[in-house]
Amino acid sequence: METTRRAERQRTAAENRRRELLEAADRVVLRDGPGASMNAIAAEAGITKPILYRHFGDKGGLYRALAKRHTDALLIALRAALDAPAERRRRVESTLDTYLAAIEARPQVYRFLMHPSDDSAASAERGFDIGRHSAPLLRRLGEELAKVIAERVDLGPDGEAMARIWGHGIVGMMHAAGDWWLGERPCSREQLVRSLADLLWGRLAAVDDRPGGPGF
Repeated sequence: METTRRAERQRTAAENRRRELLEAADRVVLRDGPGASMNAIAAEAGITKPILYRHFGDKGGLYRALAKRHTDALLIALRAALDAPAERRRRVESTLDTYLAAIEARPQVYRFLMHPSDDSAASAERGFDIGRHSAPLLRRLGEELAKVIAERVDLGPDGEAMARIWGHGIVGMMHAAGDWWLGERPCSREQLVRSLADLLWGRLAAVDDRPGGPGF
C-alpha cells in the first residue's frame, strides 16, 4: 500500500513538473514565436537543457506536448461553438470565428506550431522540422470535426466518408484562409467569417440533421 501511495505521489509530482515546464515554454513562445529555443525555454524554467530533454526527449517532443495542450483547448472551444443554442448558420459562423479568434489572440503560438523558424540556431536544433509536426495537428482537427459532422448530419449511405471529406476540407479551408489573413490582415475578422460561411453554406443549408441528434 505504501509503495502504491509513493508511486502515486511521484506520478503526481512528475505531472505537475511537466505542466510547469509547458507553462514556461508557453511564455517563451509568446515572446519569441517560431524562434523559441530549447535553451531559452530551459532558462525560463530555471533548469538546464539536459533536464528539459529528460522530460520531453527533444524539441519535437516538447512541440508535440505544446501542440496537444493548445489543440485540446481549441477543440473544447470549437465544440462549445457547435453546441451553442442557435440556428445552423449562426453556429457555422461562430465556429469559424472561434478558430480565427484563437489564432488572432495568440499569433506567436500559432506561428510556432505552424511555421518553421527563420532563426538558424533554433531551426538547427536536432534537425527539427515544424512542418513535419504540424500536419498531424491539422489531421487531428479534421478527424474531430468529421466525427461531429457524422454524429449530427444526415449525409446518406456514404455519410461517414462524406463527413471525413467535409471535416478535413473545412479545416484545410480555415487553416489556409486564417494563415493568409493573420499575415496580411486584408479584411476584418467578421468579414472573413461571413465570406467563409457563404462558401460553405450551399450544401450545409440543404442537408438535414440526423433524427434525434443535437443538430449541426
